Amino acid sequence: MSATTSAVLPGGVTEKAWLKILSGYRKPTVSRSFYELAVTFIPFALLWAAAWLAIHFGYWIGMVLVIPAAGFLLRLFMLQHDCGHGSLFGRRRWDDWTGRAIGVLTLTPYDYWRRAHAEHHASAGNLDERGVGDITTLTVAEYRALTRRGKLGYRLYRHPFVMFGIGPAFLFLFKQRLPFGMMRTGALPWLSTMLTNLAVAVLAALLIWAIGVVPFLLVHLPIVLLAGSAGVWLFYVQHQFEETHWSKPPEWSFPHAAMHGASHYDLPRPLRWITGNIGMHHVHHLSSKVPFYRLPEVLRDHPELADLGRITLRESFSCVKLILWDETSQRLISLKDAKMLP
Repeated sequence: MSATTSAVLPGGVTEKAWLKILSGYRKPTVSRSFYELAVTFIPFALLWAAAWLAIHFGYWIGMVLVIPAAGFLLRLFMLQHDCGHGSLFGRRRWDDWTGRAIGVLTLTPYDYWRRAHAEHHASAGNLDERGVGDITTLTVAEYRALTRRGKLGYRLYRHPFVMFGIGPAFLFLFKQRLPFGMMRTGALPWLSTMLTNLAVAVLAALLIWAIGVVPFLLVHLPIVLLAGSAGVWLFYVQHQFEETHWSKPPEWSFPHAAMHGASHYDLPRPLRWITGNIGMHHVHHLSSKVPFYRLPEVLRDHPELADLGRITLRESFSCVKLILWDETSQRLISLKDAKMLP
């Protein structure tokens, strides 16, 4: 598909026309945004405190509370994500400072992350602009051109234990402490990162002073690691599915890449809530200014969008093996399938 054309989707609406349709859902309700912030942060704080009390009084079974606490930390990140798009409050200053504050809890420097994520949205699905804010994905031809060591490195990088275990730990605990790659975008990402690091250190020091270093690590570290792994999993599934879209200019176009390069991860209702409806990712990519709590309205009013790139929770686990883009069949395939190609 060329960049000058736009496919007609079910319902007879072109991809470009959806941009105008979705603009009607972009206005947030400030009171609703404050409500979502409250019902996310307060339970997180209470669960964190309850997990610590369980350890303090020797009820180690209470450590199971770190799991729901991680869920609420993940949801806080989703609110930070909306702040980055200016869609939580619809007021840049409010969104930015809320995002920066949440970033202290999620260990994600807001301005650094916002710049990288904006690049991801602008180039998702573009084979010529891979590498910023996305999962590294090679084509079959690129993989075959690698040395033996290069192939081993790529397979290790895409291994589930690395991708969803070691990777998130490295990303949230170490990589995001220094915004390398942002030297050309001004001082703000560096300043934001250093101030976030300082705020994290101060908050951690206060909590360690209050409860002790071991209880702090026993509670907070698993919460961060669980939330980080879940976040990386969501981001992975939202773009790494068999019928995703990748192309090169001039065939690449933003509306087509948004609607076909991002999935509709159709999760059960409780998981939909805790993940801030981020599974409706194709709609989000097409119009990132739509607040997360209005995304269900879009699918309710336009059910023809629900089947685009739809993946169920059960189906999503098979996406892990899809690590190479086959430019001939225009789909993601497994290494095993790639070996069978001529």
